[in-house]
Amino acid sequence: MRTLLVGLDAACLPVLRPLFDDGDLPTLRSLFDDGATAPLESQIPPWTASAWPSLYTGKNPGKHGVFDFLSFDGYEWDIVNSTDVKARTMWEYADEAGLTSVVVNAPVTDPPREFDGALVPGYLAAEKPRCHPDGLLDDIEDEVGPYRVYAERETDERRSDEAKFRDYVELSHLRGKTFRYLADRFDPEFGFVQFQKTDAVFHDFPGDQAKVRDIYRAVDEELAEILDACDPDAVVVASDHGMGEYDGYEFRVNQFLKEQARVVTARGGQDVPSWFQIKDSELTDESDSGEEDDDGGTQLLSAIAAAAARAGLTYQRGKAILDRVGLAEFVGRHVPVSVVFAASESVDFAASEAYLRSPSELGIRLNVEGREPDGTIPESEYGAVRKALIDELRKATTPDREPVFERVLAREDVFEGPYAEEAVDIVTVPTDFEHSLSALIGEQFGDPEPWNHKLDGVVSVSGTGVDTGTDLSDAHLFDIAPTVLATLGIAPDVEMDGRTLPCVSGPEATEYPEFDVGGRARTDDDEVASRLADLGYLE
Repeated sequence: MRTLLVGLDAACLPVLRPLFDDGDLPTLRSLFDDGATAPLESQIPPWTASAWPSLYTGKNPGKHGVFDFLSFDGYEWDIVNSTDVKARTMWEYADEAGLTSVVVNAPVTDPPREFDGALVPGYLAAEKPRCHPDGLLDDIEDEVGPYRVYAERETDERRSDEAKFRDYVELSHLRGKTFRYLADRFDPEFGFVQFQKTDAVFHDFPGDQAKVRDIYRAVDEELAEILDACDPDAVVVASDHGMGEYDGYEFRVNQFLKEQARVVTARGGQDVPSWFQIKDSELTDESDSGEEDDDGGTQLLSAIAAAAARAGLTYQRGKAILDRVGLAEFVGRHVPVSVVFAASESVDFAASEAYLRSPSELGIRLNVEGREPDGTIPESEYGAVRKALIDELRKATTPDREPVFERVLAREDVFEGPYAEEAVDIVTVPTDFEHSLSALIGEQFGDPEPWNHKLDGVVSVSGTGVDTGTDLSDAHLFDIAPTVLATLGIAPDVEMDGRTLPCVSGPEATEYPEFDVGGRARTDDDEVASRLADLGYLE
């Protein structure tokens, strides 16, 4: 193996340094100590579904087409998949250069595209993912054991936090075992293994440093065995973003826009993607759901639930509270979620002037005539409306009279490329990433999730031909793809937004033929949508 890329979701130096100092991660620490290491600035938005495609294509979302966990067609939405990634990946560049690759657990790679090698999709794939080549999943399960993309879901039989966490550790080991099996079988020049639970542990067990340590220990153990088995010439460790505590507020953007008379609300409409739209079949016993009792109990539950939603009690937060007191299963059986949704005030896309579609897009979409199905803003007024709204957002302050946003930008100041118009029109960057955004209607401010994404991830490059004394202080997410290609002796694409990091040398960038993006396929997987809701990416 010439080059191994190790993807650690949400890894950053503030998380890793204490673990290094305590001696918990000898393998990772040796790579970082022996390599050129620095913080890695992520993109905007710094979220998994968009950032990983940027990392493995070397291009900004305007060139590869993935801006969020969701893809929008007018007001309709779907979970993104590999057909939304409209740019070559590292392993496709390698394929065109005659090299073989093995890729395990990379997000947004389902369904896999053809290339020389093997691919097992990661996050946002189905639980039993479609792999490349056909039949590979059966071979993996014969050799390694049952394969899963996600931890086991809760069923009627309650699972403790410890049982759920053991699943996280087992999945981390499963990634390493699967990668070693495929590397032995396909003998690739390029290998890429991604570990996702280094991110999920912060979302699901916020503040539990013992669990963070145990997840990273599992990853470190697997990495040691991978290095021993594959003996790569060069190793690149990179993350898609960082992770840290949020000490600010949750800013409910659509409530702000409503107060500016730009959002129109309704009850029970199909608007901003929400857990309400997918949870009935999962949380409600079908024999009980939809039954109204004669004394108006359903209406009472609706009123209570609607009030909770206005106060920011999302599915993830409410379920966590109910779990702790042992009531989640009971409520799931007796409270039809559709009733809660029908009683909750929400954004009416078609009637509004502007709205936050999805919090992790980090921005606002305008409802423009001729572009959206029922646009309300004449195209001739687009510039003036957008400028006025940018000015309003720049003035938004927290209850402490501090700016909510450190930057409020026009789309073209952030995204460039053939797909940039699919992005939000206004990009909103929270101050120091201490505040989170929400699509909820209700009070304008609430409490954020305690741990969430930060802009700085991490990169470390080590091995043959690496100048470990090089300053990488301006390293960016987009630099990873050209750097990996350089270690393989492959010329980067002139269309990439990143550059080869100066710690390695390689061919000059060159032009590649236009990439055949093909058509888009729908995800249509409620299980994947439910998992996004579990992690708080759907409110």
